[in-house]
This record gives sequence, C-alpha cells and structure tokens, in this order.
Amino acid sequence: MPVLGVGGIFFRAQDPDTLNAWYREVLGIGAGCAAEDTGPPDEWSWKVQGGPLVFAPFAADTDYWAADKQVMLNLRVSDLDSLLEQLASRGIVVVVKPEWDSPEVGRFARIHDPEGNAIELWEPPADPA
Repeated sequence: MPVLGVGGIFFRAQDPDTLNAWYREVLGIGAGCAAEDTGPPDEWSWKVQGGPLVFAPFAADTDYWAADKQVMLNLRVSDLDSLLEQLASRGIVVVVKPEWDSPEVGRFARIHDPEGNAIELWEPPADPA
C-alpha cells in the first residue's frame, strides 16, 4: 500500500482563527508547531513524533463523545499528569474516569476546545525495557 500515514486533520469551525490560536497556545499543536525531538517547526505543518495512530470509525450512535459532533480528536501525549495540571491551571475542565485506563492500552483524559469538540488525551503504556 502506498499510504504512509495521516497527512492532515481537517474540521469545520465557527471561528477558525481563534480555534487555531487556542490549539497552538493550549496544546502546542497546529501549523508552525513541532513536537519535542522533531527539529524546528515548519510554517504550514505540525511536526509530530512517530508512533501509533488509531484509525477507528465508531457506530453512529456511540455515546463515547457528544452525539452532535462527528469527530473526536485523540492526541498521544507524554507525562499526562503534568499536562493535566497545566490545563487545569488555565481553567480548562479535565475529565478523568478510571474505567478509561488500562495497563495494556494506557491512560486517558478528556478536555473540550472552545467550540465543544472533544479532545481525548492518551498516554500509551511505557515500553517494557
């Protein structure tokens, strides 16, 4: 297969400029951002570290996120606890449910952007040494 990976994530927004700024400021993602150890940022893209990416259509009636939203972002993170502290200090509501976590899959938390889009934060389990 010639498909190499995800080339972009596109979704509609009521105020794209404000939402782009929020994602850059709060999560450090979007055009002009670069994840740790990926080199200097590029003007039009977000440089990410390689790793697993889950591609999974859900049933139309899923209750895993709001029924009026078509997508939920899932962002792979490191040091989830530190990130959650940073988000809470900015007044961002963080949802954590023990049943979301498992040693085999990792840890999860949920926040929402200013337009109500769910963002799942996923810390994969540590690689066994």
